Amino acid sequence: MPPKPRFDTTRWSVVLAVRGAATEDSRAALETLCEQYWYPLYAYLRSAGHSAADAEDLTQGFFLRLLEKDALQAADPRRGRFRSFLLTALKHFALNEWDRRRAQKRGGAQPVLSLEFAAGEQKYQLEPSDHSTPETVYERQWALTVMARATDRLRAECHKARKDELFRHLKVYLPPDEGGPAYAETAAASGMTEGAVKVAVHRLRQRYNDLLREEIAQTVASPHEIADEHRHLTSTIRR
Repeated sequence: MPPKPRFDTTRWSVVLAVRGAATEDSRAALETLCEQYWYPLYAYLRSAGHSAADAEDLTQGFFLRLLEKDALQAADPRRGRFRSFLLTALKHFALNEWDRRRAQKRGGAQPVLSLEFAAGEQKYQLEPSDHSTPETVYERQWALTVMARATDRLRAECHKARKDELFRHLKVYLPPDEGGPAYAETAAASGMTEGAVKVAVHRLRQRYNDLLREEIAQTVASPHEIADEHRHLTSTIRR
């Protein structure tokens, strides 16, 4: 049985802590949260028709607003997923704050967070043009972000266990339902037996699923929502 995800420090609890009695630690946690999940919001703005410069200004301005205690009063886990809260908040901000001079005043000239906008724009330009709605783009990038965080944690665990080479050969089998090359092909490239590759892939996928559940747990209000959110993320990627 996989370990139960912890709910003592979720994405929601970080927001609620700042909304209540903000401390230096809680604000630092919120800043880290912004740095982890900024790209789906930026991709939404770009897909909605904003230029790269305007999307950068709005993203920075939005996070500055989010870091202001009063802006979090409407945050309520009972109203839905954390990803939905962020997108709804961004939409309200973009509608109310789109005046260019006001966006510049809020964050355009003096960045609030160290966000890699140049890399983000390059990433956005490489995205396929499939005429998706901005909301669909956001949902897909959110799913990819959550999955990437699980993969990064798995890579870090393998590095700590001195299994970097093993991870390099087996990462092609992640996510678990995406298939991968024949085990015989990987065995020949890695010097392992086909049976050893099969066992190692099974273990890697199992650990990846555990980490993915932990990441998802951080974005929902209760453990009962994990399975449903997992199905949503998976279906979003497959569209």
